[in-house]
Amino acid sequence: MKNILSIALLLLLGIGASAQDSIPPAVKPLKKTKIKTPPKDGFSARKDVDSAVMVPYADVREEDVYYSKRVWREIDLRDTINSVLKAENAKLIDVLMEAITNEELTAYSSKDTVAGKILEDNDSFKIALTAQQALQNLRGVTEGTPDATTGKIAEPTLKKLRSDEFQKYRIKEDWILDTKRSIFEPRIVGLAPMKMVEGNWQPVFWIYYDDARELLTKKKLMNPGNDASVLTFDDFFVRRLFSSYIVKETNPGNKNITDMLGLTDPKDPRKLYESEKIKKSIADFEQSLWEY
Repeated sequence: MKNILSIALLLLLGIGASAQDSIPPAVKPLKKTKIKTPPKDGFSARKDVDSAVMVPYADVREEDVYYSKRVWREIDLRDTINSVLKAENAKLIDVLMEAITNEELTAYSSKDTVAGKILEDNDSFKIALTAQQALQNLRGVTEGTPDATTGKIAEPTLKKLRSDEFQKYRIKEDWILDTKRSIFEPRIVGLAPMKMVEGNWQPVFWIYYDDARELLTKKKLMNPGNDASVLTFDDFFVRRLFSSYIVKETNPGNKNITDMLGLTDPKDPRKLYESEKIKKSIADFEQSLWEY
């Protein structure tokens, strides 16, 4: 009897040991890792601006325009006031190039061909450029060089954009007297980046400003006086925050000041004197509108 009990006990112990061996070990729960978000760079790190702040131009009927004067100005980025247009992370030339590349903006040729002749400084927005043509004018192309082994001429490629080449912008604007609203104000018509070509500053292409306003309103302008500023590139032009000088006014010969005076030196002080003279004529006309 004792033998039978001993055998039964051994069997029970063996079954218990085998059952214990078959139980899988407890799985340890995975440690939750905290997702790290990059810290905000400051308290007023505002990069984008609300496009709804754009104030559209008031409609002006031709019959309400009693007086109109067209002038051309140049904005020199080497002037401290205008240097914001070439800020490291907010360059106007980069904004224009990106928009043209994405075909969000149309560029127009600064040259026009009439009777086989190429006319410089054309700004009538008659010849629209493709994005490739505009980028070629903007960046330039490398000349095709023959291969040393095959002799085949390589295809020309676009050069790398050098933002420091564009140190000037030319704007075309109309000063109009709207008798319906009793307002004498300027309206920018066109904008053209300029670079040095064969010793002279020349427009690369023209942008119709009214088409560019929506784009420029979405791009924040760097304001060195206030980091929380929401000024845009459109504000810079519409609010007249730039410094400029007049280089041309409407005239029968369609000539700029340098050509009209027969100047050979672009730094001749007579050029600036004539520019101020035109500016004063516009201010005098505005002053003459007041009655006391």
